[in-house]
Amino acid sequence: MRLLRRFRTLPLRSRLAMLVAAAVAVAVAAVAAVCWFMVRTQLRDQLDASLLATNPSGQVAQALREGCVPPPRIPDAQIAGELNATVQIVTAEGRHCWVSGKTTLPVTEVDRQVAAGQRSNTLHDVTTTDGVAMRVYTLAARTAPDAQLFAVSVAKPLADIDKPLSTLAWVLLLVAGIGVVGAGAAGLWVARTGLRPVDELTGAVEHIARTEDLTVRIPDEGEDEIARLSRSFNQMTAALATARDRQAQLIADAGHELRTPLTSLRTNIELLARSEETGRAIPADDRRELLASVKAQMTELASLIGDLQELSRPDAAGPGPLQVVAFHDIAGSALSRARLRGPELRINAVLDPWYVRAEPAALERAVVNVLDNAVKFSPPGGTVEVFLHDGELTVRDHGPGIPPEDLPHVFDRFWRSPSARALPGSGLGLSIVARTVTHAGGTAELRPADPGPGTEAVLRLPGAPVPPPEMP
Repeated sequence: MRLLRRFRTLPLRSRLAMLVAAAVAVAVAAVAAVCWFMVRTQLRDQLDASLLATNPSGQVAQALREGCVPPPRIPDAQIAGELNATVQIVTAEGRHCWVSGKTTLPVTEVDRQVAAGQRSNTLHDVTTTDGVAMRVYTLAARTAPDAQLFAVSVAKPLADIDKPLSTLAWVLLLVAGIGVVGAGAAGLWVARTGLRPVDELTGAVEHIARTEDLTVRIPDEGEDEIARLSRSFNQMTAALATARDRQAQLIADAGHELRTPLTSLRTNIELLARSEETGRAIPADDRRELLASVKAQMTELASLIGDLQELSRPDAAGPGPLQVVAFHDIAGSALSRARLRGPELRINAVLDPWYVRAEPAALERAVVNVLDNAVKFSPPGGTVEVFLHDGELTVRDHGPGIPPEDLPHVFDRFWRSPSARALPGSGLGLSIVARTVTHAGGTAELRPADPGPGTEAVLRLPGAPVPPPEMP
């Protein structure tokens, strides 16, 4: 566990190099082991084949003629022909007679069984009294068809194959070591090369964390995972930069919009306070105008703060949970409020049933904002026409209209056309409309009325003319 924890603390490139080296080491070790065992098997098979092919009959006959039973040791010089093998004769009683070679062989139970005719010819391993490992082939033999059965053991030292195997093992070990070291070096080089984009990404993240500079971009050539990660990071930093710019712009615009009502409010309150301090009464009409102005400025300030709170929520969160609502009922409620704000106007409305999925309070506020704009820009005694058909709510006023060059900006936050800057408002109403309608899956549009003058506001929301069945 301690080694595993230390391994996890290493740099990623070091871990990759170690893993590559370990994988290569396992593969090389497996190949080397298979190779060694295959060579060992082949050499032993060759040794066994050479033992089976050995014909010691001449040496055995010579030994028997020299009186090898009971077996005295026969000097090697007395035996004609050298077999490069150790040969001895074994009887069923366990007696043995050295025939050829540098040492005698221990008599095993296997040899006695072969000599007694209880076992067929066999191959087995023995170790001499000198500590030499030998491979032995024991076969049954007779001097004549009716003569006594005995066994002949022919043996060769296993060193004939152990020495090449030892040399092969050292060669394989050396090659494996070189391979593992080379694999580790190659793995480290590959890790460094492959992780260079990750290093650049890490450096960019550290730079951003240190300097808050969101303009940093990482090269994203290619189509691999690193390139995709780099592109995602660049998109994230661009989105963060945009969000920060929008936040800064929102704060600046909010400060600008708040300054006007606060300045007016402060001026009016200072006038009232100075009147109280100096004892000089303000004329009743002027006092009423001051109080009305204070009330209007406080109302505008409260509305602006409410709009700012609405827009301060993340765009992805939306105004609130969606539910099935009657769009025509919400539009009717908003019309009632609009009639109170413009009692001198004539508002004609035709609302067909339509059910949508939206947040009720936010949707009503959006419709109210659209109607407020129509009321605000309609001439005294003018007409506002409202139609709801197939999910499309159209609000048409007969005011001065919006210049074509201003239409692309009408849904921007705090944007107000030059003709509307003298009128009350924060410039956030249509931004809230667009946000609410988009969250409900619809679209919002402002366009010149045809025929003019005037403006048409169109809200389109998906839905149905009948309410959907209740969900289980």
